[in-house]
Amino acid sequence: MPRRRRAHIFAKEPHGHYVEPAWTSARLLAVEDFGPRSGLILDPACGWGTILKSAHKAGFRRVLGCDVVDRLRGDDRITLPFCRHDFLNGGTPTNGAVASIICNPPFDHVEEFCERALTIAQHKVAMIMLLRRLPAANWLDRLPLETVYMLTPRPSMPPGEWIDAGNKPGGGSQDFCWLVFNPRSRPRHAALRWLHRDGKDSMT
Repeated sequence: MPRRRRAHIFAKEPHGHYVEPAWTSARLLAVEDFGPRSGLILDPACGWGTILKSAHKAGFRRVLGCDVVDRLRGDDRITLPFCRHDFLNGGTPTNGAVASIICNPPFDHVEEFCERALTIAQHKVAMIMLLRRLPAANWLDRLPLETVYMLTPRPSMPPGEWIDAGNKPGGGSQDFCWLVFNPRSRPRHAALRWLHRDGKDSMT
């Protein structure tokens, strides 16, 4: 008899704070070129700072996290530069050049985050997106989408409050992908690749 699958369907989080496992950004940084290690990596919806910490581990010396709510905790408040900022309704959160933007944006505002990020980043933009929304995302045709990374195995991305309540991430019912854009290129047919947690990546 097939084993019953334990899948979670999470309630909608008001500010779109869904926490991705660290491997999703660590693996992306291992296979993508986000510019010189001296360049600034910006996460405009940084939440708990998972992507920023992955960028630090990948050798980037300069990172900046922004969000509409300050969710950084413990030592992260000291080690991770942060500014409270509304990415879609405010100015650029830094006066200096931004090499790349890597972000897990609110799922209902991925298009706006991509368009805004492409006016700021000099090297690359990477955004997490719900896979089920990809077929209807015809707005991608006008943007310089370079690569779509399918994430495998399926990462669970529960709301931060759900984890804070003592629950362990796992058994998510949604599939996700990374959208990677190159601001210096024109729209074209994007490459499709699989980004595996354990490094067994492939491409078409």
